[in-house]
Amino acid sequence: MSVWKKLFTAIKGGANEAAEAVADSQALRILDQEIREAKAELRRSDEALVGIVAKRKLSQQKVESFNLGITEYETYARNAMEKGQQDLALECAQKVANLRNEQQAEQTYLDQFTQSEQTLRTNIAQAKDKLRQLEQQVDVVKANEAVQKAQSAVSSGHVGANAKMHTAASSLERIKQRQAEKAAQLEASAEMAAEQSGSALDKKLADAGIKSGGTASAEDELARILGRQ
Repeated sequence: MSVWKKLFTAIKGGANEAAEAVADSQALRILDQEIREAKAELRRSDEALVGIVAKRKLSQQKVESFNLGITEYETYARNAMEKGQQDLALECAQKVANLRNEQQAEQTYLDQFTQSEQTLRTNIAQAKDKLRQLEQQVDVVKANEAVQKAQSAVSSGHVGANAKMHTAASSLERIKQRQAEKAAQLEASAEMAAEQSGSALDKKLADAGIKSGGTASAEDELARILGRQ
């Protein structure tokens, strides 16, 4: 593979990774938008279902009305035959035939509306159930995202705190070292000043008992007073 092909492949891979990173960072926002759109579609489905239910009810009322008419005119036909009015009975029978034809046609519509209603109810129920599951998963993902961000913040803060503590400890050690050096310098200066004034030699003689330190104790003063008496 030539250098240019390798470079192009690397650039392409980097672009894909960048696109995936952007998509991942916007994943929750995309999910929220998709859920809102799904809810809007479900609302429209509910409205369509309401329309179908209304038509099914009207069709059912027509079928029931036709059935009542058929029963009514069948009764009229029987009564007419009982009274020997065959022509009137035939007219009633024709009315029954017309009503039955209309009833059968309307029953076909009713069956279609009923089937559509059942299918739509099932589909809407399944869609709502899937939507609830998706919302629950999104809630879990959001909670995990928040927890992981908190953990990352805590981890970063812990690392930063450790680094700051290490820096502070180093600074403290440097301060102690400077103070020790300063104390040694002051002590050396005091010793040099004592040697120059001769007090150092007097102190050494007093410590050796060769020369009095020039300071009398209470016992010495008492002995001197009694000796004078």
